[in-house]
Amino acid sequence: MRTQTESAPAGGPRKRRFPLFTKDTARPEGGGRAAPGDAPAPARQWPMLVVLSLVGLGLLLTAFDLVRVGTLLIGLALLTSAVLRWMLPGVGMLAVRSRFTDIVTYGILGLAITLLALMVQPKPLLVIPFLKDALHFTVSK
Repeated sequence: MRTQTESAPAGGPRKRRFPLFTKDTARPEGGGRAAPGDAPAPARQWPMLVVLSLVGLGLLLTAFDLVRVGTLLIGLALLTSAVLRWMLPGVGMLAVRSRFTDIVTYGILGLAITLLALMVQPKPLLVIPFLKDALHFTVSK
């Protein structure tokens, strides 16, 4: 019986054996630098800095009691990250998983936060009629 490190006999078929323990993970698709390597660090990661700046500004506005505007900005920041991930070949640290997974995750979370920001009481900017009926149905006596 051959061990894991032994190769197949000279005339036999070669089979690829995967290591028992992985030592590294592959960089996600598009996870390379967003600018050339000789550019300063902030320029190489500009997509991530744009999204983090928008989220930070949204959190600051929320802290100053502008909840609707702050959460709307956070949702739009996530939608911006989905668009950047879709349009740019390299987005640096904004790439977490595969391109498809990142776009779907950022898009769904951004859309949900944006819709919730538009429905904040009092005086919601977006009213979805069936939600009120669903709430009354689930909380009825």
